[in-house]
Amino acid sequence: MSDDDVVIVCALRTPMCRARKGGLAKTPATTLLSTVLQATVQQTGIPPADIEDVCVGNVLAPPSGAAAWRMAQLVAGFPDTTALSAVNRQCSSGLQAVANIAHAIKSKSIKIGIGAGVESMSQNPMNKIEPPDVDWNQMQSCSAAMDCLTPMGVTSENVVKDYGLQRAKLDQFALESHRKAAAAQHQGKFSAEIVPVNGVDKDDGIRPGTTYQVLSKLRPVFDKERGVTTAGNSSQTTDGAAAVVLMTRAEARCRRLRVMGVWRGFAVKGVPPRVMGIGPAFAIPEVLKQCGLQIGDVDLFEINEAFASQATWCVEELGIEKRKVNPNGGAIALGHPLGCTGARQVATLLNEMHRENHRYGVISMCIGTGMGAAAVIEVEPRASL
Repeated sequence: MSDDDVVIVCALRTPMCRARKGGLAKTPATTLLSTVLQATVQQTGIPPADIEDVCVGNVLAPPSGAAAWRMAQLVAGFPDTTALSAVNRQCSSGLQAVANIAHAIKSKSIKIGIGAGVESMSQNPMNKIEPPDVDWNQMQSCSAAMDCLTPMGVTSENVVKDYGLQRAKLDQFALESHRKAAAAQHQGKFSAEIVPVNGVDKDDGIRPGTTYQVLSKLRPVFDKERGVTTAGNSSQTTDGAAAVVLMTRAEARCRRLRVMGVWRGFAVKGVPPRVMGIGPAFAIPEVLKQCGLQIGDVDLFEINEAFASQATWCVEELGIEKRKVNPNGGAIALGHPLGCTGARQVATLLNEMHRENHRYGVISMCIGTGMGAAAVIEVEPRASL
């Protein structure tokens, strides 16, 4: 233990609700963010003025989103002396925001900060994304550059074709995601991490009654003739926000705050954009190497289920025991609000690690345009000051 260790003292999230049809579809993203930010300071008792910086991950909001998050922060009761930045590393934006704050603390730029993520896929749907403003003649001379525009579902089909994946396995994986999430919700496992928003207090994308037969009858979306990627074995579009409070161990001890977990490492690795989903299989070994760990040392993995195709391939490629992966379901059941997911995973991972007395946990996800990100968090044998 070191006084300079970066520790997590609070990790909360809103419910994850279906875009357009769910309980938060009409709730502005700023309300999602301000609600969870306010909840973190209420739960920890930290005066908002003591929070030195907030980093917010987001993917789909327009450029004015940076101003919107600052407004949400101020409405949540933070003074104007608390700084804020926004970050977009696609599907890892929430985790990147947490990493940015962790790195700022480690470098002694700040002592206390919040890494957060937010996305309203109801307000900013993916089908409204404008193409990038680039020199197309130049870009078309580079196939990898053009592959950055490959629709995410098509990248899933590319993984299927390149690695010979079978639909039956993907549908079974999706079924397990819903089954595990439904059981966790029924047992109240998510209650400690969820902050209600306007009376909504539960994730609403989980389908307890779905079956393999139902999933197997869904039609492929991205390759209608030979494809295997369906709405049922892909992540849901979702609305939600999450926030993680980090500080030095010395600061936590001074404030008599319980250490939920210790931030041990973070890595990002690039992969071919056309098969972006394989990213976790490269990022996870990199971060474990940083931390002097092996796959077998990790007790729990939260690997984002962007698609059952890439998630199953990564798990099998790394030789991870299936029982260690997403024990309470993943994005196929809970949803994937792009900028929020990484921060949400921190909350879900830490609560499960404490319930099961686990020590090492890994969070990972693939990233559009061809990357993977991963982080290692340690829960000490006795979470303490």
